Amino acid sequence: MSEGARKRKGRALVIGGSMGGLFAANLLHRNGWEVQVYERVAEELSGRGAGLATHEELMIDLRRAGITIDDTLGVAVGSRVTLDRRGDLVLELPRAQIFSAWNRLYALLRAVLPPASYFLGRSLLRVEQRGDRVTAVFEDGGREEADLLIAADGIRSTVRGQFLPEAQPRYAGYVGWRGLVDEAQLSAPTHQDLFMHLGFCLPAHEQMLGYPVPGKANTTEPGKRRYNFVWYRPADEESELARLLTDASGKKHDFSIPPPLISDRMIAEVRQAAAEVLAPQFTEVVHKTKEPFFQPIYDLESPQLVFDRVVLLGDAGFVARPHCGMGVTKAADDAAVLVDSIEAHGGDLDKGLARYNAKRVEFGSFIVNHARHLGAYMQAQTKTEQEREMAERYRSAEVVMRETAVPPEFRSALD
Repeated sequence: MSEGARKRKGRALVIGGSMGGLFAANLLHRNGWEVQVYERVAEELSGRGAGLATHEELMIDLRRAGITIDDTLGVAVGSRVTLDRRGDLVLELPRAQIFSAWNRLYALLRAVLPPASYFLGRSLLRVEQRGDRVTAVFEDGGREEADLLIAADGIRSTVRGQFLPEAQPRYAGYVGWRGLVDEAQLSAPTHQDLFMHLGFCLPAHEQMLGYPVPGKANTTEPGKRRYNFVWYRPADEESELARLLTDASGKKHDFSIPPPLISDRMIAEVRQAAAEVLAPQFTEVVHKTKEPFFQPIYDLESPQLVFDRVVLLGDAGFVARPHCGMGVTKAADDAAVLVDSIEAHGGDLDKGLARYNAKRVEFGSFIVNHARHLGAYMQAQTKTEQEREMAERYRSAEVVMRETAVPPEFRSALD
């Protein structure tokens, strides 16, 4: 597309260079916009190999972004299994699904975006608006003006903090321990029982799940892949979470703790807990993980996503607990709906952004509420009758297996 055509579509600034920002930038760029992406971190981003579930909706958005889907995207499994404390099979359900890794998708999305469009080490200070123009003011003193600013700067969004300070992440009452093990390090029995499945183990008030993902250098070659696990465990905010967030030097971190600072004592405790409550196969996975780390689980709802020419997208607007496996897919769909909404009104930004706001606020609220249902039984406390009812429903292995990492059915009242 010619430079002149791009100018007729407009200029967009994307704040945040992770998944949501890259999807927005790529889709706008391919639709004729001039786009610049600003990431506050000075070095290339890394998701520490964190695994993720893919869905058909994500595949559609990847193709729209210019990415070819082939066998190197991730690792395909054919079924889901639940193991009991002894390691025996409780239930197996057929379900084909592809599991990938954050690093893999990030590399693909960066590769199709013009390198000159992406800037590292640019931390946003504030946003200014005047008429139909929006300006990003950076901490280094730089200023950039455009027709549209997209905030894809995550759960602690600077942009959301400016326009919607009352919308704050809410702690869910539990944490997710995570880790990766090289496929070659797993024993033959554990590999056979777990590796080519989405696997579960369900101790009381806890949930362990795991699945295969690409290995080093994003390879999907058999024998060189990795096994990714997520282990949800209740942690009361005032006592247990505060203890977990205290590093070896005694410093308490507010919302999360960098993995290298997690104390050896905490890691020893989680390995011991694995031996006490998990199936032996999962215990092996935890013990062979070199650097397990944890993430407190939060959710977040924003009542509004559009502020004149400023748009919240992805985790900047809504954060759902990860049980749906929809984080990346939701961010990709946000970007697709944004582009489609603008196009649906012939490029009229005011009408297009109003359409985006209505559709994605409705969907974001729905997905956050659904994820709360899935995670209720792992909360340190169930405070309401509704939470207790949700907790009882999702104690069943069959229900957990059928609804985890599956897009819930959604019917919009706006269509």
